[in-house]
Order: sequence, then structure tokens, then C-alpha cells
Amino acid sequence: MNKIKKIAIIGTGVIGAGWIIRCLAHDKIVYAFDKDLKLKKNLVSEIKRTWPYVKKLFNKKTLKLKNFKYFTSLEEAVKDADFIQECASENYALKTRLMATIGKHAKPKAIISSSSSGLLPTKIYSKCKNPQRTIIGHPFNPVYLLPAVEIVPSKKTSNEYLDNAKKFYKSISMNPIMVKHELPGYLSDRLQEALWREGLHIINEGHATTEDLDRAIEDGPGLRWSLMGTFLTFHLAGGKAGMRHMLEQFGPALKLPWTKLKAPNLSNKLINRLVAGTKKQSKGKSVTKIANIRDEYLVELQKLRKKYEKKLR
Repeated sequence: MNKIKKIAIIGTGVIGAGWIIRCLAHDKIVYAFDKDLKLKKNLVSEIKRTWPYVKKLFNKKTLKLKNFKYFTSLEEAVKDADFIQECASENYALKTRLMATIGKHAKPKAIISSSSSGLLPTKIYSKCKNPQRTIIGHPFNPVYLLPAVEIVPSKKTSNEYLDNAKKFYKSISMNPIMVKHELPGYLSDRLQEALWREGLHIINEGHATTEDLDRAIEDGPGLRWSLMGTFLTFHLAGGKAGMRHMLEQFGPALKLPWTKLKAPNLSNKLINRLVAGTKKQSKGKSVTKIANIRDEYLVELQKLRKKYEKKLR
């Protein structure tokens, strides 16, 4: 397949906007689609808000908005694209219909990727033309800064298209994680979901506030996780003998009733605690203000991490 240059982004919400910004930062021609032309103004505003952080992370000089085109026609948005990244809501019926339409109007060899965070690609693409070119490309928010993307094949995806998708994501400075088989929730979201459910139980039972739990991660394992994940961290916890000794020492704790992986009911009481807790944590700052602080931090963190990750990876 020729070099992937023209990218169609279907949906301009938080994730879609993130893809658009990242692709523009890597000199791709971007065709954005959404049904409402009024959303274009909000999208351009978000592109301009994030550009200082993107510019610094990727060492870019200028924003080439001339490479950006906005469509309210799905057919027009995808017809010339080499790669199509769909960002619609997490709903099987909606995505299946959408993929059937995209497959109908896309070039026969254009790669079609869904940003789904947990749905099975075989089901999503069950009515899509040429399903061998279909994948999941699950990113992480903010997409314009975070490098991870989970590539999940459907049962009909060919290795050729998987390889081309991997090359494309690398061309926009991403680190693809090749998921061996499709499974609900993929990899990272299953890990995040376990932590999220435990947090909901702790708050629901009144043991801690949202701020208490965030601090428990931010000032503890979260600092380690920015460089190494759970398994390498636990390998170090075993001392010189590594993982084997860690399992011998802490393995028995797995039988203790510490966790409750079944999610609690989202009662009004629990919802109010979550909303009130995060409102207090925000300290009057708007979501945009907090996002700017987060983005500045993520840029600096990734620049720092590059000095160390080469020694481990």
C-alpha cells in the first residue's frame, strides 16, 4: 500500500478532535466529518487551544490548517481517504450501520479503524465491505499527546492490513500495542475498569473521597506506572530474586477478600458523592483550565521519560 497521507476522521467529539490534531501535527491531510456544520467552530477552537502543547511535544513550527477540511457528507469525507478513523458512540447497532456505509463509499483498500474502547470488531464490521481491511485502533485521551494505541483485529482482518495500520500509527508518533485476539474491553480498559470499580465500591461504602483515592494513585503507584507497568513494578518488589520471590511472598494475599470486581449500583447517593468529590478537587477551575494543566504536564513528562525508557525498552 502506498504511503498513507489522507485521513478521514468520523466524528469530532473529544476523541475525534484528538485524532484530527495529532494527524495535522504530522502533516497529514485530514477530512473531518460530523453532521452539524456548527461543530466546526468548536473543533477549530480546540485545535488552536491544544496547538502549543502539540507543537512542543512534536517539535513543530506551524499549524497547517490548509490540510484540514470539514464535511457534513460522510460519502465525501471518506471517498478519497487512505485511512479512516471512526469515533462514534459505543453502540453496536450504530457502529455496525456506520461501518456498512463507510465500507460502501471508501476506497476498496482504505483501512477502516474504529476508536472503540471495548466492542468486538467482528461484530462492528459484520456488514462492512472488504472486512479484511478493518481493525480497532483504540487510543487514549488526550489522543493528541498520548502515544498508546491498541490495534485489535477482527476474525477476518488480514496481516497485510494489520502491518499497514501499525506503520501508519507509528508515522504519527504512536506506540502500537498489537492485541493478539479480539476480546471485550481489550487490554488497558480492562485494567482501568478493575481500578475504577474498586474505587466506586470504596466511595460507595464511605471509606474515602474521590480526592483520597486520586492521591493514593498520584503519589504512589501512579508515579511508577509512568515509566513501568504493574508487572515490572512487582518484579522489582521481589528484590534480587525478582518476580518469583514476590509471588512467594505476596501470592497468598490473592486469596484474601480485598477486591470486589463486580461493579456497585450507580445509585443517586454514589453519583452525588462522585460529582461533589470531583467538584471539590477542581477548586473552581474549569474543565478547559484543568485540561491545559494536564496537557502541559504530559508534554514535560514524556520528554523526561524518553531519557529513561530507552534504558528499559
